[in-house]
Order: sequence, then C-alpha cells, then structure tokens
Amino acid sequence: MIDQNCAYCMKGELVEKFGYFVMELPTSNLYLFKEQSHKGRVIVAYKKHVSEITALTDDERDAFFKDISTVSNAIHNLFKPNKVNYGAYGDTGCHLHFHLVPKYKNEFEWGGVFQMDPKQKYASNEELEQMASLLRNEINK
Repeated sequence: MIDQNCAYCMKGELVEKFGYFVMELPTSNLYLFKEQSHKGRVIVAYKKHVSEITALTDDERDAFFKDISTVSNAIHNLFKPNKVNYGAYGDTGCHLHFHLVPKYKNEFEWGGVFQMDPKQKYASNEELEQMASLLRNEINK
C-alpha cells in the first residue's frame, strides 16, 4: 500500500525536506537525516506503508530488524559512537520507521533524550553524499 500524503511512500520532494536517500535495503529505505547534530544519524523506513510494527508478520518484522541491525553496525564501524539511540515515533506521520541516533560522550545531548530536529547543524549535500557513500560501502561489504 502507498499513501499519497506520506513522505516515505512518495519519496522525492516530501522526504528530501529532511532526509537524504542513501540506499534501498531488503525491507526498507535508508536516509541520512539532514540535521546532523549527531554525526551519522539516519532513518530506516519500512518500504510498505504500515503504521505499527504489529502490522508485520513475524518474518517481516525479523527482516526489518535485520535491516536496522545492519545499519546500526555500519554506524558503529564508521562513526564510533558510544551509543546509538533508537526512536520510533509517527504520531502524525504514520509510516513505520526508526531513527538511529549516534550519541557521543560529552557531546550534544549525551545522557538525555535526543530532540527530533534540534535545528543546529545541517550537513551540505556534499557532506551527506560523503557519509552516504561510506554507509553504502560499509553495508555492502
């Protein structure tokens, strides 16, 4: 199912307001979050338009979490965070997705909950493509 009003379903201009497409994974699409107060922050969005994890079969859920784990491993290998925070929201944009937010000791928001969009550090398209290339290479190893 596709929702014509959903940024993750429609891709293009809607998702480009906040995300930079990195690659397609088996069950999801990977985006870098343009606001990079947390270096390496990404969004893993399920390919089909579902709102809740409970809408997935056991096999679909396991495959989706495999994508999330693959991306998390890449983030750890590339950016060396002390911790990755995982957030699944969607009160208003009801498309299943997870924010993977690398956190670094003694840096922005360490020891607290990450802000959805702190509007502090936006990466340029060149910086985003550099990070995207690193992620693609690490994931495709």
